[in-house]
Amino acid sequence: MYIVKTLIQVIVLYGFFMLGSFLRETLSIPLPGSIIGLLLLWALLSFRVIPLRFVEKGAYVFLSTLPLYMIPATVGVMNYGYVFVGKGWLLIVITIGSTFITMAVASLVSQSIAKRQMKNEVLS
Repeated sequence: MYIVKTLIQVIVLYGFFMLGSFLRETLSIPLPGSIIGLLLLWALLSFRVIPLRFVEKGAYVFLSTLPLYMIPATVGVMNYGYVFVGKGWLLIVITIGSTFITMAVASLVSQSIAKRQMKNEVLS
């Protein structure tokens, strides 16, 4: 039963991707369909139209295999070695800096959300 439930959740998440792609094509939105689908899912989860338990296990499947999605991009970068000649050190500094900025912003946002949830639980 666990596998069936997880598979259904993966299909639901894929449906959001397809819906986002459809909306992108239909409305000529200048965003990738995957981002539009992600924003739709986020909105529905935020407004509690869809409970988190409806997509949680399926999302875990995607998150647990996330590093595999980076392999094609990494291999693709190898074809553009000439871009890194002479300025490769600058790209390394930018990558490290942007990683730390992303980590800091993510931690601040998650702490803010956790404080808000704790505040809501105390008031309830």
